[in-house]
Amino acid sequence: MTTAHAQNPPFGTLMRTWRQRRRLSQLDLALEADVSARHVSFIETGRAAPSRSMVLKLAAALDVPAREQNQLLLAAGLAPVYTERTLDDPGMSAVRSGVKRVLAAYNPFPCLAVDRGWNVLQVNAGTALLLEGVAAHLMERPNALRISLHPDGLAPRIRNLAQWRHHVIGRLRREAAVSGSAESATLLAEIESYPGGDSGAPDLGGVVVPLELDGDDGAVLTFLSTVTTFGTALDLTAAELSIEAFLPADESTAEALR
Repeated sequence: MTTAHAQNPPFGTLMRTWRQRRRLSQLDLALEADVSARHVSFIETGRAAPSRSMVLKLAAALDVPAREQNQLLLAAGLAPVYTERTLDDPGMSAVRSGVKRVLAAYNPFPCLAVDRGWNVLQVNAGTALLLEGVAAHLMERPNALRISLHPDGLAPRIRNLAQWRHHVIGRLRREAAVSGSAESATLLAEIESYPGGDSGAPDLGGVVVPLELDGDDGAVLTFLSTVTTFGTALDLTAAELSIEAFLPADESTAEALR
């Protein structure tokens, strides 16, 4: 019984963990969710059982990601709201088609689809330029952030490595804090261990952080990244899928890609 309790904490314990992660008091959460502080206290201590609507209201107030919302519902003895199917499931054909169309639309500019852990799911033809020289062992189970900053990946070709590393680590650190994901925390620790300049390097004052990459014949390819997500997904695979495109920041980069 002790092991089961450790693996499956009750709803009140999970909710308190999320509240503390968001640095909210019970009163703060009550005000945000438009419920009484007394009711929040009763739920956390197990003196009151939350309804499905209450779980979802509290989860929204705490900005709990979709996967963790399912965990909260299950901990409360309720059915999860999000399904989870693999991308190749027949029921995911619309999502697959949408991803394929987006990737194709960005050609010849690099574009890739990744899951919540930044594992690469699909790429377009233009991505081949980014992957030139990446070691084979990084392509066995490709992870976009690992490929980006690993010494055997893109790192030797990135002109502004300290700045790009600072951007990538900051982004992953925020994602790990928001999601509470052990997978993200593990990846963050790995990425932070890579060499490549001061991770606290400041931005250079531009509008966005560019990716400056060594190209052929000493040319410098400069990219700006954009991210697309499914805003109304009711499946975890779709909800956690991101499409990242690398657009040319200048005409010389665009011409080189064409």
